[in-house]
Amino acid sequence: MTDPHSPATGRAPRLNIGSHDLPVSPELSRFMAADWAPSPLPDAARVSAYALTPARRARLSARFPGERLIIPAGELKVRSNDCDHRFRPHSAYAWLTGLTGEDQVGHVLVLEPSGPHGHEPVLYLRPRSPRADGNEEFYRDRRYGEFWVGRRPDLDEAERLTGLRCAHLDALGSPTGRNAATDAELASALSELRLVKDAWEVGQLQLAVDHTTAGFEDVVRSLPRALAHPRGERWIEGVFGLRARAEGNGTGYDTIAASGAHACVLHWIRNDGPLDRGDLLLLDAGVETDSLYTADITRTLPLSGRFSPVQRQVYELVLAAQEAGMAALRPGASFRDFHRAGMRVIAEGLAEWGVLKDARGDLHRRYTLCSSGHMLGLDVHDCARARAQTYLDGVLEEGQVLTVEPGLYLQPDDETLPPELRGIGVRIEDDLVITATGGPPIWGGQPPPGGGGGGGLGGGL
Repeated sequence: MTDPHSPATGRAPRLNIGSHDLPVSPELSRFMAADWAPSPLPDAARVSAYALTPARRARLSARFPGERLIIPAGELKVRSNDCDHRFRPHSAYAWLTGLTGEDQVGHVLVLEPSGPHGHEPVLYLRPRSPRADGNEEFYRDRRYGEFWVGRRPDLDEAERLTGLRCAHLDALGSPTGRNAATDAELASALSELRLVKDAWEVGQLQLAVDHTTAGFEDVVRSLPRALAHPRGERWIEGVFGLRARAEGNGTGYDTIAASGAHACVLHWIRNDGPLDRGDLLLLDAGVETDSLYTADITRTLPLSGRFSPVQRQVYELVLAAQEAGMAALRPGASFRDFHRAGMRVIAEGLAEWGVLKDARGDLHRRYTLCSSGHMLGLDVHDCARARAQTYLDGVLEEGQVLTVEPGLYLQPDDETLPPELRGIGVRIEDDLVITATGGPPIWGGQPPPGGGGGGGLGGGL
């Protein structure tokens, strides 16, 4: 069992006790401390990335020889009063340790300089509280107590799980060194090291895509009930969320379930509107696996089951833009090439419709606004702290995973548009891995209702 007292002070830790908690009598305290059977974790338990994390840490070590590196998991954030938001460890911490659970609150990985160039990794954590020697945390502490939030490994178990030397969090004190939470250079390095995915990571992303495909199929089956509900967008969100929690850690980002003109709001997450059979539904959603890798897929569906002529016109232009963008993906291509390819198609289409005088310039951005894709991995907008020369202004490499997601967002009050186009929003998004030879993605699912042509109810990896 771990020491019940703080190594830094020798005293029992201060408990997180609510103002309404009843006092504990000495008799109850003694009774709670006695007669508990051992409940160790299985000796063979390992984090799923156990074999991969040493090489990841070695790559980081090589970037910062002789420097102390601090990578925190993060802290709880209050949602309201004494209720915290659900915790997810920082992606860099998860990538370097393989630890992805909600029990990682406050934990810190430190790479201590060792030898002329290397580092020794030490994981500082809050171990499982013993149930003896006057320690009451396991049943009284609302934030960290085992009876309140679940079991944590003890130090020996954590070492077996991760292959890391582990120490009590209180022994860390106030560490000095490069801290990933505040040091821009370290944060950039951690993003850049994750730009290229290994085969295991690609497999996790494929799993996320497969679960997301199933979630989109769930949504299609639920449409009759969603159409009958006064807040059908919320119904859609809930149906997808059930699949995400049942198959993985949850959603990788807040689900966008946008019907009608709501689809013209790029990050519509209120999801409080009804569904109308004459409208389109734009669903942008992704399942995050237990290893914290997420998919990011968007489909735009006609709620009647068939596109109207004008809806088809908009959808097919966006689909053509996506196909042009995907065709531009290959190792050595500029990262921005696929966006430029898709936007040429969009601009030319808007000019053909008479919305723009011609396709030159950037006036098409009034109707599409955002970039056509981003890196994908542990974060939905993965590797975002990478320097421009390695990401946005860099070139694509084999093993990178990214989205291609052009869209048209024709605002309902935009008087530059003919009335029949106003209030239509369409985005089509798939997830792709860059291979040595390029080539088409592997599609999942079936084409959307209405015979839109191309795409499917799942993404491609």
